[in-house]
Amino acid sequence: MSLAILKSRAQLGSSAPPVTIEVFLSGGLPAFFVVGMPETAVRESKDRVRSALLSSGFKLPQERITVSLGPADMKKTGGRFDLAIALGILGASKQLSVDALAGIEFYGELALSGDLRAVPGVLPAALQAANSGNSLIVPLPNAAEAALSETESRAADSLLQVADHLAGRQPLAPLQTVRPSAAGSSDPDLADVRGQQHAKRALEIAAAGGHNILFVGPPGTGKSMLARRLPGILPPMSEAEALETAAVSSMLGQPIDLARWRRRPFRAPHHTASAPALVGGGAGPQPGEISRAHNGVLFLDELPEFNRNVLEVLREPLEAGVITIARAGAQADFPANFQLVAAMNPCPCGYLGDVSGNCGCSAQRVENYRSKISGPLLDRIDLQVTVGRPSKQALRSAEPDGEDSATVAGRVREARDVQLRRAATCNARLSAEGIARHCGIDEHCLALLEQAVDRFSLSARSYQRILRVARTIADLAGAKTITPPHVAEALNLRLLESR
Repeated sequence: MSLAILKSRAQLGSSAPPVTIEVFLSGGLPAFFVVGMPETAVRESKDRVRSALLSSGFKLPQERITVSLGPADMKKTGGRFDLAIALGILGASKQLSVDALAGIEFYGELALSGDLRAVPGVLPAALQAANSGNSLIVPLPNAAEAALSETESRAADSLLQVADHLAGRQPLAPLQTVRPSAAGSSDPDLADVRGQQHAKRALEIAAAGGHNILFVGPPGTGKSMLARRLPGILPPMSEAEALETAAVSSMLGQPIDLARWRRRPFRAPHHTASAPALVGGGAGPQPGEISRAHNGVLFLDELPEFNRNVLEVLREPLEAGVITIARAGAQADFPANFQLVAAMNPCPCGYLGDVSGNCGCSAQRVENYRSKISGPLLDRIDLQVTVGRPSKQALRSAEPDGEDSATVAGRVREARDVQLRRAATCNARLSAEGIARHCGIDEHCLALLEQAVDRFSLSARSYQRILRVARTIADLAGAKTITPPHVAEALNLRLLESR
């Protein structure tokens, strides 16, 4: 009888909980068992491991092989444990030194030939392995994401290469830690949008404070153009944010695009998207569009065309910055700190209030159309901006209209720096305590705000969000305190229903 113990990690949402792989060889008829809540792909690993060992020239022990994946009450998924199980069998059967397996975490799915295949979630595992002081051995296709972590990592393309390394016959070279430089922006330029100075100003405020924004206007007025230019004026992600965003791609098994390092993601799902597609889900929970937009922008065009139940699931992550997916057998947390940009028409035909006068929608149709967006969701959108038809002069001009993205981005960066120094977060994420500390107003501002609360029946949430927007407007102006003009502009950008 002999025992080998190895380390790996499971994938559970954005976390990578440690898994201990114990391989025990005992007397009796030859058999192969995997225990510890393995799902189908893990149970099938015994067939992949058996073929990989024989194809690589190793002996399969003719004994009872028991593989335990602990903790036993946590569900194990995927083929990520194949390499560790195969090496455990080699260690327990004395074909490999057990001491050589200590302090290393192993990841990789085995082909029947013994080649290693990529597995999802290596980057989150590598980041947490670094905190535990363990080194990593991963498949060669996962080398790029493993190199983003601080932990010592090596990559191999077969079981035989890993065994040769552990036996000291042909050591694998450590991967060099990669620190990509920030990529240059190739986002569309704000100067391409003709006219719409009011909407451009609102977009700058949204970028400076991290506020959610809704554009309302007839078709063809530039709502989508404005939304797609938001990433170009946002500050680049910090290194920590870039790693968090890259970890989401790793969870999905997608390659990490180092050419876009520190550039904020932009996701624009179609209005036919289901709730699981938007927020994540499935039998083994996977990230949805809001997690793919983590630290970036989620653009929902034609907002009322989304299923109302789909929109309602946005309410929690808009407040918390994280989404929890609960299933009967598992619960997973995914990051969802995104900035929402939405666009909609004022009515079903799209031309209510337009200068063309082509709208034929009844008041009831308009009410039914707008009621597809619930009050609680609308309450969480800080800026609600009407986008009218641009003037003919603006459309005829061949010259860029207004400031370019680089100029606006400079002001946004300065305002964000002020916020980070003051509260270590952007204004849109200020807590109630942070609002009380950093968004103080005088009696004149208070009177103006209370008048708006009484006249338009604003909620406590709206009151706080108006204060946050006013603080952002003050930051853009370089003002230390909030003044009545700042509050007035914040109100003007909030009270869509009053116009």
